[in-house]
Amino acid sequence: MFWQEDIDEEHYVVPENVVDLIFRIKCPTLPVDHAWPLSEAIQAALPWFSEEQQSGLHLIYGADSGNGWERPSEGEETLYLSRRTPLILRLPNERLDDASALTGVTLDIAGNPMQIGESHTRRLSMTTTLYCRHVVAEAGQDEDAFLQSSVASLQALNLRFKKVLCGKGTTFSTPEGPLTTLSLMVAGLSVDDAVTLQEHGMGPLRNRGFGLFVPHKTV
Repeated sequence: MFWQEDIDEEHYVVPENVVDLIFRIKCPTLPVDHAWPLSEAIQAALPWFSEEQQSGLHLIYGADSGNGWERPSEGEETLYLSRRTPLILRLPNERLDDASALTGVTLDIAGNPMQIGESHTRRLSMTTTLYCRHVVAEAGQDEDAFLQSSVASLQALNLRFKKVLCGKGTTFSTPEGPLTTLSLMVAGLSVDDAVTLQEHGMGPLRNRGFGLFVPHKTV
């Protein structure tokens, strides 16, 4: 017999196996395409980061617009950050003390100094519609093939979901050449499956800033 009880979402408590560690930073500017230089700087300061299976880096997005300013989209353009912009790492709980070594360090991100301040943790979200700005796509993969492989990845984690939509594509510079990503929204997850997807992410290079899910901004 197979028996699965529904999760009591009203009293569900998000586990702390994997959490977001949020650092205050002083960093006025970054290149829009900062995935590689930022991840390289973090891995230099935290040598274990690239080997930790559940570690992830949230790329720094900044505001979309404000007071007539529009967020630049070209990789070589400059991204201007507010004083409230954080650096966020997604980490297994047992690595939090190790990651605190970043506090007080100044990273060089392609010539842009980033001073790392104090940090605090945040549990993963209970939001059941999640969004990833950048999931790595295979070379030459069209949207239909990308969507099919994404659904297969979700099914491999035994997740229950109702809708999967892919969107905007972005190209990043890497030492091996251009890397293409597509955005992905997953809707209709149960609360526990939403947490699982945030814990595991999707695709490769999560420690470079790809494949991490966050609550969809319209929810």
